[in-house]
Parts: sequence; structure tokens; C-alpha cells
Amino acid sequence: MTNIKDLTLVRSNERVDDLERNGYLLIQNPEVFCFGIDAILLAHFAKISSDKQKVLDIGTGTGIIPIVMHANYQKGNYTGIDIQEEMVEMANRSVKLNGIEGSVRMLHVDIRNYKDYFKSCEFDIITTNPPYMKGDIGLKNEHPSKNLARHEIACTLEDIINASSDMLKYSGKLCMIHRPLRLVEILMTMKKYNLEPKRLRFIHPKKNREPNMVLIEAVKNAKPEMRVQPPLIVYNEDGSYTDEIYEIYGKEKKE
Repeated sequence: MTNIKDLTLVRSNERVDDLERNGYLLIQNPEVFCFGIDAILLAHFAKISSDKQKVLDIGTGTGIIPIVMHANYQKGNYTGIDIQEEMVEMANRSVKLNGIEGSVRMLHVDIRNYKDYFKSCEFDIITTNPPYMKGDIGLKNEHPSKNLARHEIACTLEDIINASSDMLKYSGKLCMIHRPLRLVEILMTMKKYNLEPKRLRFIHPKKNREPNMVLIEAVKNAKPEMRVQPPLIVYNEDGSYTDEIYEIYGKEKKE
């Protein structure tokens, strides 16, 4: 790994976050968009088993998911794509900051034009933390980057699932995090494009609260059979993280 202390890659309006995984760092601009817990949970949910596996992250933003997955597994070949050129440029500086250019790259790609950049059946795993809100529903007057990340302005859920099905190899996996309110739509759209939901896990803010996120893994051309994993609880009643969240974040529990 190259010198990760080369902070000349960071601009004055940006910050550098320690991911607390093998010394990896991430450049972020608080004025534009910063990753949340959903990205970390998805990076943990998507499993890598071989250094030869090719992973695509759709809507990569800061590049958090490919960079965390590489930090976690120390294997695999990752490509992150995003429609926002400035986010891709910043994500590539994070890649260079960590000295992982040989394994991770970020590209400026509109998922609706994916065929101009990628082949059919090219990837083993695709991850995506897509916009949760349909169209301009609940659209707020925020920075355009935040609106694109939260609302289906530049692409739809179906755009992402359709493209993923084409780009995945036979038995390849699509791993997604989304809102339970759209779960039926997600599962139906996955099945429409020959992606069989196989693994599902609800995320609850607290033990007695209804889930506010859901992790889904679908396998291309698989037979029907879905396993629902035990719920993931984020916070204890006192507001502290649960043991599993500390484990996922790779942090020691504070006593």
C-alpha cells in the first residue's frame, strides 16, 4: 500500500474519515453527501469468497461500499459507478489515498447506459444502495447531490435491477439495501428479471420498533427459496449500539 498519509489529495472543503479497517481512509465533502449506516451494513451483508470475483457497486457515491469491502475482505476486484462526475472524482482520490488502484476503480457511468461500458454476464456480485424515494416524492430543496442520492431522479429501481440482471453471471448475486415499504415491489421486480430473492434481513432501529431498512440478496437464475435471517437491531434501549453493530463497524464496545 502506498503512503496513506498523502493528504495533498484532500481539498480544503473536504474531510478524511478513518474507516477503522486496516488503516483505510475515505474522503468526504460534508456539504455534498456523506455515507450512512446503510452503506456499512450492505458492505458487511455482501460476502466475497475469492480474489477472482468481480464486484460492481451501482450508485457508489463516495465509494464507501467498494472501499469498505476491500478493507474487510482484502480480496476481489471492485468497480464503483455513479452518475455524478464530481463524486466519482472524489471517490477515485480515496482509492489513491489508500493505494488500492490495482483492485478498486470508480467510473462516471449512467446506469441507463450501462451497455456502453460493461458486457453481459461480467460480474459475480453487484451491490447497490439506491435512492429510496420514487421520483420527486418528498423532494427537498437540498444540494443536487443529496437529491440524486435519495430520490429516483436519474434512474429507477427497475433500471437498476434490469441492468444488474444483464451484467451478472449465471448464479451471480445482487445485494441491495432499501426500505421495507417498497419490499413487495422490489421482490416482484427482481423476479421479473430472473433474479430470485434468496436471503433477506430486516434492520430495526430498536428491538420493539418496526424495521426501517431491509437487506436483500437475489441470485440470477436460481430456484425459488428465500431464507429470512434473524433481525438486525441497531440500538439498545439506552441509545448505544448493539454488540452486532459494534462488530460490523469493527469497533470495540464502549463500557
